[in-house]
Amino acid sequence: METTDSAAADNLYRIRHSLAHVLAQAVLEIRPSSKLAFGPPVDDGFYYDFDLTSPLTPEDFPEIEKRMHRIIAQKQAFTVLSRSIPESVEILTSAGEVYKVEYAHELASRGETELGFYKNGSFEDMCRGPHVADTGKLPTDCFKIDSLAGAYWRGDEKRPQLTRIYAVAFENKQKLEEYLERRKLAEERDHRKLGTELDLFSINHEEVGGGLILWHPKGGMIRHLIEQHCKKRHMEGGYDFVYTPHIGRSTLWETSGHLSFYKDGMFPSLEMEGQEFYLKPMNCPFHCHIYKSSLRSYRELPKRFAEWGTVYRYEKSGTLHGLLRVRGFTQDDAHLFCREDQMPGEIDKVLDFSLSILRDFSFNDFKLYLSTRPEKRVGEEAKWDAAETALKSALERSGSPFAVKEGDGAFYGPKIDICVNDALGRQWQLSTIQFDFNLPERFDLNYTGTDGQKHRPYMIHRALLGSMERFFAVLLEHLGGAFPTWLAPVQAKIVVVSEKFMSYGEELRTILSDNGIRVEIDSSTETLNKRIRSAVTQKIPNVLIVGGKEMEAKTVTVRRYGVEAQETLLIDDFVKSVNERILSRT
Repeated sequence: METTDSAAADNLYRIRHSLAHVLAQAVLEIRPSSKLAFGPPVDDGFYYDFDLTSPLTPEDFPEIEKRMHRIIAQKQAFTVLSRSIPESVEILTSAGEVYKVEYAHELASRGETELGFYKNGSFEDMCRGPHVADTGKLPTDCFKIDSLAGAYWRGDEKRPQLTRIYAVAFENKQKLEEYLERRKLAEERDHRKLGTELDLFSINHEEVGGGLILWHPKGGMIRHLIEQHCKKRHMEGGYDFVYTPHIGRSTLWETSGHLSFYKDGMFPSLEMEGQEFYLKPMNCPFHCHIYKSSLRSYRELPKRFAEWGTVYRYEKSGTLHGLLRVRGFTQDDAHLFCREDQMPGEIDKVLDFSLSILRDFSFNDFKLYLSTRPEKRVGEEAKWDAAETALKSALERSGSPFAVKEGDGAFYGPKIDICVNDALGRQWQLSTIQFDFNLPERFDLNYTGTDGQKHRPYMIHRALLGSMERFFAVLLEHLGGAFPTWLAPVQAKIVVVSEKFMSYGEELRTILSDNGIRVEIDSSTETLNKRIRSAVTQKIPNVLIVGGKEMEAKTVTVRRYGVEAQETLLIDDFVKSVNERILSRT
C-alpha cells in the first residue's frame, strides 16, 4: 500500500510534469517554429529545453505565464496515445521535431517497439507520463517561471546549444512562497557572495585558474582556527600526523589502480628525467607506503595516520562552483589500519569522533547513510559481512537517524556518509567512513599476528570535514557569515567617538591584544554611525564604542552582533567574557 509521503511525492511529480507540457505549449504559441527537446520535473520544479527561432528574455516570462494560466483554465484533458516506432518517427519528422526523432531512434535501438505520446488541447509531446487528468487540476498560483540558461543537447558541448527555461513549482501557493523565501535567504547566505563581502577568499579564473582558491588573511585565519582545533582533537584521539608529496610517479598510481579507474579525474602527467609523475588525486596510496615502510606486529595496531593533504582533481570548467566544486582542495584525511578484532571498536570511535567534531562547529542535525555491497566488488565476503555489521551496529548505537542504501557502496568496501542539515534545512554530505578491501591487496599490506603468520589489516578511509574548501562553504552559509567569537578573524572592533579619545582606543587595543584577542581599531574619518554600521556589516562579534565616559571609567560599551541592547563593562570583565566564549565555543 502506498504511503502518504510517496503518494504526495507522486502527485507533485505529476503536477510538475504536466506543467512542463503546459510551458512548452505556451512557448510554442509565442515561438511557433521552435523545436522541443526534453522537459522533465526536477527537485524544485521543472524545465524544458527549446531550440528557439528567436531568443526569449526574462521580459517574456509574464506573457508565457499568462498563456499557461489560460491553458490551465481550459481544463484540457491529458490523453495518452501509443504509436509504433515507424509511425512515431514519421509523425515527428513531418513536424520537424528533429530532437524527438533522434531520441525515438535511440529508444528503438534499445529494443522499444512502441512510444507513448500525451495530447492536451492542440499540443502533443512524446512522453511516458504520468500526468494529471486535465490541466484544470493544476493550481495557477503554485508555479513561477524562474530563469533562462543555455544547455547543450544531450549535455554534449559539440551538439547544438538549446535554451532551457526553468520554473519552480509546488503543490500549493504556500509551499511555493516558503520555497522562494528559503531561496532568498540562501542567496543572501551564498558563500561566494559572503566570501567577497567579508574579504575571505577569491578565485582568479583568468590568471590563476578556475577552481583554485586564493585564501585572504581573514579567510585564512578562520581556516587556520578550524584546522588548529581539529588537529588538537586528533592528537587527543590517538592519531599520528603524516605529510606526503603533492606528486607521485605513475607506478604508484598504477599500483593503486587510479590510472585504470580514475585517470579522467586526474591532471595530465608531468615528465621529468624520463620519469612520469602525476599530481595526486588522493592521499591513500602514500599512507599505504608509510604503513608498509616497516614490518608491523599485531601489537602495533591500530595505526591511525592523519593528514591535511592537498589533492588535485580535474573538473570541467562548467561544473566548478565557488568552494563547493574546485580543482585543488585539502582533505582532513585519515587512514586507519587495524586487526579484525579491533575493527568494530575503531568504527565506534571514528563515528563518535566525526559527530563530535561536527557538533563543535554548531552542526547538530544529522542524517546518516549506510551504503552496502554492490553487485561488482572485490574482497572476501566474510570481510564484507564483518564490515557492514560493524558499520550498522555503530550507527544503531549512535542514536542518530540513518538509512540504508542497498548496493550503493564502492566496489572496494561499504561506507557511512554523514549528512548535516544547515540553518536553512538544506542537507549537505560532509563526513565519510569508508572500508577499503582493495588497496591492502594492491599494496600487499600485512602485519604479523599472534600465530607468527602474515595477516591482512582492515583499512578504513575517513574524512571528517571532507575538504576544507567545501566545509568552509557549508559553514559560512550555515552561519550566514556570522562566525562565533572563537572562529571570528576579528573578535573585537574598537570604534572611538572622536579623535581626542584615540589614545584610549590604542591603549585598549594593546590590552586586548596582549590577552590574545584579535582586535582592530577603526581610525577612519567617517561618522560614528557609519563606522559602527561598517563593523556590523562585517559581522564582527564585538563592537567596542569608547568615548570620554569610557576613558574616565576604564570601561567599554559593547555592542554584540545580533544583540539589540548594548552593555558597559570594565575592561577586565570584557576580556573575561570573550575568553569564556572562546573556551566554550559559543
